[in-house]
Amino acid sequence: STHPATARATPSFLKRDFPRVPLTSSRALFDRLAALGEELIALHTMQRTLPHLTRYPVAGSNVVDKVRYAEPSGAAGGRVYVNAEQYFDGVPPAVWESHIGGYRVAEKWLKDRRGRALSYDDLTHYQNVVAALARTLELQAGIDEAIAGVDDWPYS
Repeated sequence: STHPATARATPSFLKRDFPRVPLTSSRALFDRLAALGEELIALHTMQRTLPHLTRYPVAGSNVVDKVRYAEPSGAAGGRVYVNAEQYFDGVPPAVWESHIGGYRVAEKWLKDRRGRALSYDDLTHYQNVVAALARTLELQAGIDEAIAGVDDWPYS
């Protein structure tokens, strides 16, 4: 369920106006949301990187061909294939399904490189993207939890 303070940030609303940032009169809530937002910014600008969740275990050409996701068979994440043989292992389903700006981020990044051989830096960057997306989902849940039950948004 969408919190009333963020309900207006729907795709149809965003076509007409900018998202509104609700402000609270609670200093503690403001500080909590500011800290969560600061971490989001650091992750999304790659100023902060996290330990990798994924492995790239198969040597080969690294050429991006047909990108696809294979659901996990156990508790570990699934596989994101870059071609018939090579894949990133350990990608959580929620990360694969994560959308920003109408795109599945983990898929689009690779599809934008179709026909290219991924370098070591590319492989590492993709692993950083996956880790950042996983942490983003945790932070979004933290934001939702922090604002749950808050009905007083005097500055929204």
